[in-house]
Amino acid sequence: MNRIDLNCDLGESFGAYKMGRDDEVIEYISSANVGCGFHAGDPCEMERIVKLAKQKGVSVGAHPGFPDLMGFGRREMKVTPAEAKAYMKYQIGALQAFCVSNEVKLAHVKPHGALYNMAAKDMALAMALAEAVWEVDKNLIFLGLSGSKMLDAARQVGLTCASEVFADRAYNADGSLVARGTPGAVIHDVDECVRRIVGMVKENVVTAITGEQISLKPQSICVHGDTAEAVEFVKNIRDSLTKEGIEIADLAACTGK
Repeated sequence: MNRIDLNCDLGESFGAYKMGRDDEVIEYISSANVGCGFHAGDPCEMERIVKLAKQKGVSVGAHPGFPDLMGFGRREMKVTPAEAKAYMKYQIGALQAFCVSNEVKLAHVKPHGALYNMAAKDMALAMALAEAVWEVDKNLIFLGLSGSKMLDAARQVGLTCASEVFADRAYNADGSLVARGTPGAVIHDVDECVRRIVGMVKENVVTAITGEQISLKPQSICVHGDTAEAVEFVKNIRDSLTKEGIEIADLAACTGK
């Protein structure tokens, strides 16, 4: 592979609460997943990030999650597929308004946190999320975990999808992400992070936390915006991949959309 997207979750500050170093991170990424107000973010922050992304030439995507500000959308919730579908539409529509008013194309949708992890394994939930995206805008790219049910669902409904890998998270042997709170689940060492990503992109494999080799098909690399090392991660990942002859490009370029 000689081209890959580098994405980060941005716009997750709200009110008086500041999250991440968005203005620094955006200098190095090709796609921004913008919080839509349920797990984080607020209308003013959404508008700010859309404007900033336009200025920097960064592609914009919606990052919808569970309605759980207290838990940052990282706690599992028991919802029906119909409820999840409505949550998705509501949040995509909110960000879409800011994109339209600023003459920015909304390019993709990536579910957040627990919603993402649950849909990776639950086909009924994955179908609900994919159908929500399809019904709002058939041209949106659905970004989901490599090898997950989300990508299967996206293909079934006819969406273009992109396979995502994580720079700052450890993997289980089945290709899922190690649960936060488990020792080693979040990677903080910049050198380790870069080494893992180069291996994923060049060799399509990563070592699970239990030692197994996992096959991956990376089209996009995620760095979490709330990780303290986010700026160092995106800068070093971009520099290292560029040196390896791999171009950083947005999801449309990486999927041929």
